[in-house]
Amino acid sequence: MKINTSYLKSDLPSGLVVFLVALPLCLGISLASGAPFFSGLISGIIGGIVIGSLSGSRLSVSGPAAGLAALVLAAITNIGAFDLFLCAVFIAGILQVLMSVARLGGIANYFPSSVIKGLLTSIGILIIAKQIPHAFGYDRDEKGNLTELFPFGNEDLHELLQPLHHVDAGVLIICIVSILIMLIWEKPFIKKRMKFIPGALVAVIVSVLINELFIASNSPLVVTADHLVQIKAAKSPGEFFSFFTLPDFNGFLNSKVIVTGIMIAIIASLETLLSIEAIDNLDPQRRVTNTNRELRAQGIGNAVSGLIGGLPITSVIVRSSANVHAGAQSKLSTIFHGFLLLTTIIAIPGLLNMIPLASLAAILLLTGYKLCKVAIFKQVIKNGKYQSIPFFVTVFVIIGIDLLGLYPPLKGEGLLVGVIAGLFSAFGAILHGNLKNSYFFHKDQHQEGDIIKIRLSEEVSFLNKASIRETLDHLPANSSVVIDASQTDYIDFDVLELIKEFRDIKAPLKKISLRLEGFREVYKMENQIHVQSVH
Repeated sequence: MKINTSYLKSDLPSGLVVFLVALPLCLGISLASGAPFFSGLISGIIGGIVIGSLSGSRLSVSGPAAGLAALVLAAITNIGAFDLFLCAVFIAGILQVLMSVARLGGIANYFPSSVIKGLLTSIGILIIAKQIPHAFGYDRDEKGNLTELFPFGNEDLHELLQPLHHVDAGVLIICIVSILIMLIWEKPFIKKRMKFIPGALVAVIVSVLINELFIASNSPLVVTADHLVQIKAAKSPGEFFSFFTLPDFNGFLNSKVIVTGIMIAIIASLETLLSIEAIDNLDPQRRVTNTNRELRAQGIGNAVSGLIGGLPITSVIVRSSANVHAGAQSKLSTIFHGFLLLTTIIAIPGLLNMIPLASLAAILLLTGYKLCKVAIFKQVIKNGKYQSIPFFVTVFVIIGIDLLGLYPPLKGEGLLVGVIAGLFSAFGAILHGNLKNSYFFHKDQHQEGDIIKIRLSEEVSFLNKASIRETLDHLPANSSVVIDASQTDYIDFDVLELIKEFRDIKAPLKKISLRLEGFREVYKMENQIHVQSVH
C-alpha cells in the first residue's frame, strides 16, 4: 500500500502521540518478559517500521505485547537462554507467514470468546504476580536470581511472598505515586484536557523527577541503579550494532524452542486478529483490513525480530487506539513512531536509564488489572454456564501450572495447556447443549388421553441418539405420541433407525399410538428408503 503524504499534518502528530505511549510500554514489557530492555525497543521499532510498511491496516500499531509477556518470561526461564529463545520468535514468524499463505486469517473466529477471555484474564493475573517484586524493590534473591511472588515448583516455596518482607521504601513510593497519576489521568476532567499526553508517560517522568529529588537531598529513599532501566549507550555506529543479539541457531533443534515457537505463533496471531477487528471498528472510515496480509506482515516482523534480538510482536490495541484517537489517517503515523523509537535509543539512552523500574511495574500492574478485573468475571458468569465453564477452566489451568506450579513438568506451558483445556470444555459444553436441544418435548392433557409431541430440531446428529432413546424408552404406556420432523433439515441415519425400532417393536409392546410427521419431506435421495421404512 502506498503512503499518502497528504496526511502528513495529521499523521506526524499522531505518530508522536503513539511514540509517547509506546516508549514506556516497550520498556515495561521487556521488564515483564525478563528480557533485555533493548529487546523491547527493537520490537517497537520493527513493529513500527517493518510491519507498519507491510501491513494492510492504516491505523493498527504493532509492538511487544503485554499479552505475551508471561509466556516469554516462562519460556526464557524454561529454555534457559535468551539467544535460544530468539529461535522460537523466528519460528513463530515463519509459522505466521505460512498461516497467511494457507489463508488462515479467519482463525480467530474458530476460538470461543470464553476461552480467549480466559486466556487474557490469566495473562493479567500472571503480569500482576510477576510485577509485585519490582513494585516492592525486592526482585532478586540472595543468589542474584530474579525472584517471584509465586515461584514455580515446591523447591522455592521458602521465597513465597519474600518481596513483602523486604520493602524498599523509595521504590514503593514511586510505584504508588505512578499508579495514582495514571488513575487520575483516566478521570474525565483530566482526560479531556490532556487527551494527547498519555498518563503512563507522565508517571514515568514524575518518577524520574522524584528520584532526582531524592538524590539531590541525599535521602535514604534514593532508588539505586539496580532498580533503574539499564540500556547501553553506543559511542559509534559499530558499537550500536554490537548491542543486537543474534539467535543461537542450535535452538532450531531444541524441542522446547519449537513448542514455544508454536505457542507464540498461535497466541500472537489471535491477539493480532482480535486487535485488528477492534481497530477496524474504531476506524471512522470503517476500512476493512485483509487479515491474511496482516498475518504475513506480522510473520515477517517476528522473523526479523527473532534474528536481531527482539521480543515477539503483535498488533496492540492500546497503541492502535491511541493512534486512532490522535487523528491518524494512514500508516505513516505508525512508521513515524518506529523511527522516533530508533532515534531515542541512539540519541538519549542516558535519559532512559534514569527511569525507575517501579514506574514501569506500575504501568504493568494497571495493564494486568484491566485484563483481569472483577467486572470481567461478573460478565462471564452472567452469560451463563456455557460461557463461564470454558472461561474458568482456562483460567484455573493456566494459573495452576504457570503461577502456582501445581504440575512442574509443564512449567512454562500453562498458556497452551490452558487454551487446549478451555477448548475441550467448550466443546463439551456444545455437546451437552446439543444433546439437550435436539428436540422439544411437549405434552398436553386432553379428554381422550395424554398426547405427547416430540418436535425435532433443525439438525439431529448421532450425538443426540442417547437422549432421544432415553426419552422414547420412558414414554408412558397407552399414550399417543407424535414425532414431528417438519422443521428438520437433517436427521442422522442412526436416529432414523432408532425411531424405526421404536415404531415397529417398542411402541406396540407398550400399546403406544405413534404418528410421524414431516419425515418424507426431510429426506430425498440416499435416505429416502429409510424414511419410507419409518412410514
